[in-house]
Amino acid sequence: MSTTLNNPQFSKTLFDTYETFKFSGIITRRFKHADLMKFLATLKNALGDTMQMQQIGSSAENRSINLLTLGTGPTKVFMWSQMHGDEPSATMALLDLLNYIAINKNSSEISTILRETTLLIIPMLNPDGAERFQRRTSQGIDMNRDALQLQTPEAKLLKATRDRFNPEIGFNLHDQDPRYSVGDQGTVAVISLLSPAFNVEKSDNAVRLRSKKLASEFALVLGQFVKKHIAKYDDSFEPRAFGDNIQKWGTSTVLVESGGWKGDPEKMFIRKLNCVAILAVTHSIATKAFEKTSIDVYEQIPMNTKLLYDIIIKQATITFPDGRAPIVADIGINLEEVRDSSGFTWKGRIVDFGDLSVFSANEQWNGIGRSIIASAVEMNEIVDLDTLQKHFA
Repeated sequence: MSTTLNNPQFSKTLFDTYETFKFSGIITRRFKHADLMKFLATLKNALGDTMQMQQIGSSAENRSINLLTLGTGPTKVFMWSQMHGDEPSATMALLDLLNYIAINKNSSEISTILRETTLLIIPMLNPDGAERFQRRTSQGIDMNRDALQLQTPEAKLLKATRDRFNPEIGFNLHDQDPRYSVGDQGTVAVISLLSPAFNVEKSDNAVRLRSKKLASEFALVLGQFVKKHIAKYDDSFEPRAFGDNIQKWGTSTVLVESGGWKGDPEKMFIRKLNCVAILAVTHSIATKAFEKTSIDVYEQIPMNTKLLYDIIIKQATITFPDGRAPIVADIGINLEEVRDSSGFTWKGRIVDFGDLSVFSANEQWNGIGRSIIASAVEMNEIVDLDTLQKHFA
């Protein structure tokens, strides 16, 4: 079995030429269902008969949930995105993928994909959540914990679509905390991968082994561009989750979690990585090249860890006006989106304080020899980043 990528040139070309085919309608990750429908109408017009679009049902608030079908091949590949409404990175990537197919449908790679596979894509499974840019559905349910009870109409649609087509392969597309890190390397996890367990024992069968090969292929593609930024998601069995159950039901499933990247709050670079990897791996499925890939690649991916902050101020002197002795401490700050009268803005929040020597950060500010009053850096408080940056950066 191979631990090197079978056909690196296709993915490299996709990466290098991405700006020529990315779907230009998306400029922010905060798009809603109405926006998506306009985007899909544009792409349907460009793709013509290459893509069929069918409304398979509606959300709790009666927004349409749509299935896109491309190709006529024997291997069915099921992709679903935005099960959580505030996780749109892969949705953007899927639109880029569709635009690439529209532009290049006569190329040898796309001809092979459309001949050998049938792509089944639900680009926005939780449109009510997307409307609010929230994780849960409008009924307050985390859909990814509704695979057994099927209380939500959205979960019922996902299960019914999987059962209707019984796809051999599935891609479960999500976003994760942008501050996950890679093992003990101190680097941000830009993409984390998982071949979900189908039982508590984390056993392997033919279905899971195939998903591990696919995850290995995914990692090899990404490794060309972000080698030290790929992690493995925890594979503890979650009996209520869709990924675990879809694996159990016979579809070889890969969970793709889009994390963070410095200077990319709108996740446009991460969107690019998703598009390139999904297209390249789909081509590998069409040619069956992934079957030669060793699962060792996947097994050796470092685990997700939580050892990263957005900003660490190193060894600042903290003073106390009541006469207590000053201390020297590291200060951990994370950025978060806060809604105000003008919309959403980025603010800093103090999330840790003390000896942070085991943590890394996207930015490190020097506090050595500089002092700040304790009330300005209290735990869990929103802070003025501009003021802190002038003082420490």
